Amino acid sequence: MRILILCHAFNSLSQRVFAELAAAGHEVSVEFDISDEVTREAVALFEPDVIVAPFLKRRIPDEVWRAVPCLIVHPGPPGDRGPNALDWAVLEGKPEWGVSIIRATGELDGGPVLAYRMFPMRHARKSSLYRFEVTEAAVAALAEGLAMALGRIDAPAAPPDTTTWRGAVPKGLRRIDWQADDSETILRKIMSADGQPGASAVLAGLNVRLFDARPEPGVSGRPGTLMARSGGAVLVGARGGALWIGKLRLEGDKQFKRRAVDVLVEHAAPEAQATSLPEWPPEPFAEPGRGPVRYREHGNVGVLEFDYYNGAMSTGDCAELLPVFNEIRSRPVRVIVLAGGSDFWSNGMDLNTIEASMSAADESWANINAIDDLAEAIIRTTDKLTVSALAGNAAAGGVFLALAADEVWARDGIVLNPHYKNMGNLYGSEFWTYLLPKRVGEAGVEAVMGHRLPMLGRQAESLGLVDAVGPNDARRFRAWALERAGRLADRGWEDAITFKKNNLLAEEQDKLLEAWRAVELERMKMNFYGFDPSYHVARYRLVQRTPHAWTPLYLARHRCIGAETRNSIETADERR
Repeated sequence: MRILILCHAFNSLSQRVFAELAAAGHEVSVEFDISDEVTREAVALFEPDVIVAPFLKRRIPDEVWRAVPCLIVHPGPPGDRGPNALDWAVLEGKPEWGVSIIRATGELDGGPVLAYRMFPMRHARKSSLYRFEVTEAAVAALAEGLAMALGRIDAPAAPPDTTTWRGAVPKGLRRIDWQADDSETILRKIMSADGQPGASAVLAGLNVRLFDARPEPGVSGRPGTLMARSGGAVLVGARGGALWIGKLRLEGDKQFKRRAVDVLVEHAAPEAQATSLPEWPPEPFAEPGRGPVRYREHGNVGVLEFDYYNGAMSTGDCAELLPVFNEIRSRPVRVIVLAGGSDFWSNGMDLNTIEASMSAADESWANINAIDDLAEAIIRTTDKLTVSALAGNAAAGGVFLALAADEVWARDGIVLNPHYKNMGNLYGSEFWTYLLPKRVGEAGVEAVMGHRLPMLGRQAESLGLVDAVGPNDARRFRAWALERAGRLADRGWEDAITFKKNNLLAEEQDKLLEAWRAVELERMKMNFYGFDPSYHVARYRLVQRTPHAWTPLYLARHRCIGAETRNSIETADERR
């Protein structure tokens, strides 16, 4: 079919839907929901058989949904209506939730339900539920909904009419009252607002939005009082417990999420600044541990997690992670599994920290060098086998950091964006010019680096970017990866290590790793300090969430088709 994806932004769900539909053989194009006129124009150009809307904030124009079947992916079960469905579910602690495929009508979320899937709720932040349970349920229900919309299968019996409209969550319901709310209530408020808009609170005398909260077991403190710092997070006392707050955003225009410590150091009064707090060091080797970096051993296999918020790895994050990795290299294990984070394996540089710095160019340079240091350490680990096990999505430098390992394994449902071009035509580093050709061949490099569209794990496997694809369920994938790593440690490990050492030695006789890195960084220096501001503009627009003014042509294929058609007509007219 010819399917137009209409979305507010090309977010994680929209990307997964795009990749799944394209992999199923459909002709897919994307249009951002900028205005009714733009939507009507897109439909006229593409003439879709059906429109799929995975992420919308407005109603589809009447003349569009009347002319073309329009399927709305709603993150709520049948009967639920409104813009904050998942927010309400997390806030109220629903034990079960779902996703509905609704055929658009003139009433928001009021059309017939063509398909739906239910799932048990995890005790997790909204953004994590959206990337896993909501996304998987949406993909499962969408194929059924498409078939029904086109009359290929009969619609199921309509669910009971229990339709309830719930508007946006009122600001007051997610405002933290340190004296009245207990720690679980505060945690649920923050989790329900994670991603956007954040739970509002007064902390250290500042009006802020809170994100990335997690409890500290066995600790309590005076409600609303800063107790300690660890890495970039601050520990805040609450009734019946204490919570680590990883990210803050100041209320007001042009503010974005940053490390809580950094925000408080820059803006809190001197007596409330985080620098005066006791430092509780991260404990990556302890059980249960503290902070985003965790290490556990399972026989001959060591598993390293680095669960950074939204997959962003700042200069400081990399500087803290590298010595942990180096210590693991001295441990008596045969295989190191780099598990990354749960939601994202890695997305490369921390653009928010870069945007907030005094010199974005200098911080970009420091950040890419810090990631390169980590990538080089992984490549030079020749006495152990290394595996990147991607349970979460990865993009840009995060993908190429994963390629530094000997083996790359992916969960079936992840989405990869193995390119840099969408961030202002960044050249990229992480030794990609050394690593990528070895996997895809020289002819395949342009196919990967010039491809700006998301790809599924199994597509990456067919290209050679990924060595194996495991179960889609995250828990089953981790167990699968651990069992597979154990086999690597037992069978032929000595021969693999000998080959790895000899291979790196031979390659460096031809060209040193430092030389590959130097060439990449020279090009990156031009991105950061050169005359072309594209990277800085693209970063600013992403961090500040500026509204889309147009849909890029690599997504809006119908506009390329339209341009080609107009050009051919104009050429024919000129010949006549």
